[in-house]
Amino acid sequence: MRDPYEVLGVSRGATAAEIKSAFRRLAKKLHPDANKHDPKAATRFAELNAAHEILGDADKRKAFDRGEIDAEGKPRFQGFEGFGADPGGRFRRDGGFETFTFGPEGLHRSGGAGSGPFRGGSFDEILKDVFSGLGGGARRRPGARFETEDAAAARGGQDVAASVTITLPEAVKGIKKRVHLPTGKDVDVKIPAGLTEGKQIRLRGQGLPGPDGSVGDALITVSLAPHSIFSLDGADLRLDLPITPYEAVLGAKVRVPTLDGVVELAVPPGTNGGRTFRLKGKGLPIKKAAGDLLVTVQIVLPEHVDPELEQFLRKWRAGKPYDPRTDLA
Repeated sequence: MRDPYEVLGVSRGATAAEIKSAFRRLAKKLHPDANKHDPKAATRFAELNAAHEILGDADKRKAFDRGEIDAEGKPRFQGFEGFGADPGGRFRRDGGFETFTFGPEGLHRSGGAGSGPFRGGSFDEILKDVFSGLGGGARRRPGARFETEDAAAARGGQDVAASVTITLPEAVKGIKKRVHLPTGKDVDVKIPAGLTEGKQIRLRGQGLPGPDGSVGDALITVSLAPHSIFSLDGADLRLDLPITPYEAVLGAKVRVPTLDGVVELAVPPGTNGGRTFRLKGKGLPIKKAAGDLLVTVQIVLPEHVDPELEQFLRKWRAGKPYDPRTDLA
């Protein structure tokens, strides 16, 4: 897999906000739903999600930058320090260098006298064999390390990434969706209520198998489809609510749609357009508490202005003028 910084198109010094912005921009561009005729769209989108899983998590990003995990998020074997080793994992013996790696036949020594595979059952026995050939009494030198290939990564299964899009009502109640994996398999995924944009679900054992028979996982990234009247703000929902001029001036009880039915909102007399009311618990359900519905009123005139209303406003303007834009001067 490519370097996650390269996949997201950001520098190594990018801020968390820049990484998030890059991911959102590319997710919209590369989403399989927007590239239905591109057979490689799912693969590119899966690569994007995998890169964001590393760089979007502060701890994983630090671990990747330190070289502790690779571009797939798998740990790298760091080895052991000291024991007379030179930097880079080579041991000096009889004036030469030896390199130790794991291969199909176990731990292998090369580059010095007695090169060849080490035999033995347990890892402790292997290490004993390695260190016994160093002349005994080897002293630790700072910065030296004994490195091997990442045998676990070489033998283990591989994770795969996929995506699923759900509606806001489905996010509120939870739903089961069928998802097509890069492995070619279709699986039913249970999406719990309250899952927000970009969250991931891990399906154990649904990835690709490794040579040792172990199988990786499938990481399913959840996207929320745009809604016709609601917009998402974290766990909160936002709604623009049209009201009439007389409702704004005189006050009224106005019916407001929510994701689980209709409620009444008391609009007080003298309400200005742009005022926002908060309806508690009418947003997305989350673990600790449900989000809220933020209702912003918009004063809307009738499609055709009545002559009587126009005459009244002309008279009212002449007798009681005022300037609501004085603060903008």
